[in-house]
Amino acid sequence: MTLNTTETKPEAMLSGTTPVRSGFAALGLSRPIVAELHRTGINEPFSIQALTIADALEGRDLCGRARTGSGKTLAFGLPLVERTTKSDRRAPRSLVLVPTRELASQVVEAIQPFAAIRGLKVLAVYGGVSLQRQAQALNRGIDIVVATPGRLNDLLERRDMTVADVSMVVLDEADQMADMGFMPQVERILQQIDYEHQTLLFSATLDGEVDRLVKRYQHDPVFYEVDSSEEEPIEMHHRFIGVNEEDRIGVAADIAAGPGRTLFFVRTQRGADRLAKRLSQEGVPAGTLHGRMSQPQRERALQAFTRGSIRVLVATNIAARGIHVDGVDIVVHHDLPEDAKTYVHRSGRTARAGASGIVVTMVGWDERRDAETLRRQAGIREAIEPMQPGDPRLADLAAWTPELSEPVVERGGFRQPPQQGRRQQPQGRGQRSTPAEGHQGRSRTFGRKPHSQQTPTDGRRPDRFRGDRRSAARS
Repeated sequence: MTLNTTETKPEAMLSGTTPVRSGFAALGLSRPIVAELHRTGINEPFSIQALTIADALEGRDLCGRARTGSGKTLAFGLPLVERTTKSDRRAPRSLVLVPTRELASQVVEAIQPFAAIRGLKVLAVYGGVSLQRQAQALNRGIDIVVATPGRLNDLLERRDMTVADVSMVVLDEADQMADMGFMPQVERILQQIDYEHQTLLFSATLDGEVDRLVKRYQHDPVFYEVDSSEEEPIEMHHRFIGVNEEDRIGVAADIAAGPGRTLFFVRTQRGADRLAKRLSQEGVPAGTLHGRMSQPQRERALQAFTRGSIRVLVATNIAARGIHVDGVDIVVHHDLPEDAKTYVHRSGRTARAGASGIVVTMVGWDERRDAETLRRQAGIREAIEPMQPGDPRLADLAAWTPELSEPVVERGGFRQPPQQGRRQQPQGRGQRSTPAEGHQGRSRTFGRKPHSQQTPTDGRRPDRFRGDRRSAARS
């Protein structure tokens, strides 16, 4: 893609040279800000910070492209604090637009300590909470507003605030705002800002509607794309696990029962509530995060997960777009992602800031074709490994290496290709099988378990099907 009026710094390109990494002071940040960074244990900038902060401090427009967890919040947050001046009532001087409530709260939390040093007031503005209280806070005077587009437009239409005097704008996760349909609202906001202002844009992609934003609302921007070799090394282990439907909850519980924090992704709000309830019944307390929850409920759930009060969180894709929590050990795609972009975005919640992480994708017996397409699109080489509850590999997902051979799919479920010299057993739903000798706990089939291994709930159809069957029998 070609961006017009765009200067490209050679060291920022994928094929560029290694930029010299120096301390924050060398980038032009003030001593009090650098001292606060050191106090919190942040001594050296990440690549995206080292590349962008100096230009941002000089007032340049810029586009930054870097993965989730790369340190981009401080890449724009520190220059934002340094360049923001005190504002009048209802007329903030700096504006940050983000796609979700959770991200708005987390951006405010990240920049608040630095804003306090300069006596600046910061406010998060989003839906789900009292609009009147936000209007009252703006009337008392706010210097930096971090907002979702919808609620900010509400305040502008009510004339509870104005953006005419904004001198610095940040568009964070612009691609996510485009995916969520916020671009008309974003453009409506930008059109109300005076021309003489600085715009910083950060996005995972710079095409489509994001490209249009760059062309329409940025002036001679500098483009930075962080070389993946210059970012903190990522140690992300991918595991594709084949499960029969009756085993899905048991496998999920075995994964969640391990040490560390686990984040599950599901498609629907009802699915999130159902999975959290079933995990709790299995002895693994879990919280939920979805759009039907009130904002205070969502904040409490996210805080409990962040602080470690609960180690398992079940989230829908839309609600989880704003989750930025360091220390997530395992991400589980309980429901198969719709596409590779969703897979990559969800998976980025682990292996952040140089830490290692595990990404698990659960694949139903009728989903393998879609899973294979997903693996190819995402560039994942690990093959699908069939598993049942109780498989010892679930207790330590990083300790084993997935097979590279392709599993075979039949109507009854997953099974491994027959071993040479061994008679092939009939497989399928309703067919018993026993683990092969010397197979270290692996089962050759994902049909029914041996009788000695069954529990009272094994083989039962989900409640929603049992009711339908009884109704059909009566008729």
